[in-house]
Amino acid sequence: MAADAEEAKTLADIEAYGCHILYVLEEGDDPPFAYSVGIEHNFDAAELVVVGLKPEISQSIVNEYCRRVREGELFQPGQRASGFVKDFDCEFGAVDAAHYPEYFGWDIWFYDGHDFRVMQLIFPNLDGVWPWEPEADDWFRARQPLLGTAPSSQT
Repeated sequence: MAADAEEAKTLADIEAYGCHILYVLEEGDDPPFAYSVGIEHNFDAAELVVVGLKPEISQSIVNEYCRRVREGELFQPGQRASGFVKDFDCEFGAVDAAHYPEYFGWDIWFYDGHDFRVMQLIFPNLDGVWPWEPEADDWFRARQPLLGTAPSSQT
């Protein structure tokens, strides 16, 4: 699909559904992720990113978030909410703007810069352990990096 066709599809989805969802495949040690474009424009709520889940689950979570903010529900960093991942509460986390270039290229295009907000939907593992808890294993932490702080500098 040509860039102009991709841009037209993105804009049409934002108009029709409230957002466009992009899914970025796993690459090397970097886990897959999905994120929204257009939610802040349409509903004055932060865009959403989900890291480490399969495409169908990630897209379902972003769609549910879009539906709920469209209906007026408000979510804030640090807030826990149910109904996104079956049988588990999830927590919303802030996203540091230093991650924007690596993760949110289409948002940067749509908003013509970095003037938009993003929250991360963070989920526990199947045992109910959060990625920041000492019991979380290295695989789970790597699969769901927390984007609330600036990335470590690579040397």
